[in-house]
This record gives sequence, structure tokens and C-alpha cells, in this order.
Amino acid sequence: MTTPLLCLLGFALWTVLLVSTVATWRTVQVLRGEIPSNGFKSGQEHGSERYWRLNRAHANTAENLPIFGAIVLAGAVADVQEPSLATLALVVLVARFFQTGVHVSSGSAMAVNVRFTFFVTQLICMVLMAGITARALV
Repeated sequence: MTTPLLCLLGFALWTVLLVSTVATWRTVQVLRGEIPSNGFKSGQEHGSERYWRLNRAHANTAENLPIFGAIVLAGAVADVQEPSLATLALVVLVARFFQTGVHVSSGSAMAVNVRFTFFVTQLICMVLMAGITARALV
């Protein structure tokens, strides 16, 4: 298995971990009788600030997984062997971990700026990865 494919697997498992954490949080609140099972309104802020940041971090990760997946899979199908593709994929995964950590830990202006920096890092890396893959396909 190539490094980009391992990074894709890591990204997917990170997404599973986040959704499992959200589900566990909700289950505990329902079992304690704090919130009814239908009390989690989609798209509307609910729960504690930290829970809501976790919820949004999960949604953001889930939204970006298919993009990263498409780029990595295109590179795998095209059998792109360029080492920079592996490095960029690893940077995407690490930046995603840090973005999530900052997102969940704080909503301060500085945290938002740091989180955005990690997000932009991922976007730049994915654009570069797509370019490397496209060049290999031509």
C-alpha cells in the first residue's frame, strides 16, 4: 500500500473516530435524560460549545474526505510514483489532525486563525496533488 493510500485510510479512520465520538456524546446525553433522542436538530447549534465544535469538526472532516479520496485514488489508478505526492498526502493528514484538535479545543479568534491555516495547508496540498496526478495522466 502506498503512502497516499495509507493517508486516505487514516483520514477515513479519523472521520470514523470523530463521528463515533459525536454519537457517544449524544448517546450519553439521551441515556442520562438530558436531551430527548430527537433533540439534536440538524444544522442548528445544540449542546455545549465544545460538543458543537466537535460536531462541526466532524462535519468538516466528512466534507473533505471525498475530495482527498478522489485525488488519492486517481493517483493510485494512474500509478503516480512521484515522491512529492506521498509527502503532500502526509501533510494533508497531519494538518487535518491539527485542524481538528484546534477546532475542538477553542473557539477563540487565534484558534480560528490557526485552524484556518491548517485548512488552507490541506487545500494547497490537495491542489498540488491533483496537479501532479493530472500531469501524470496527460
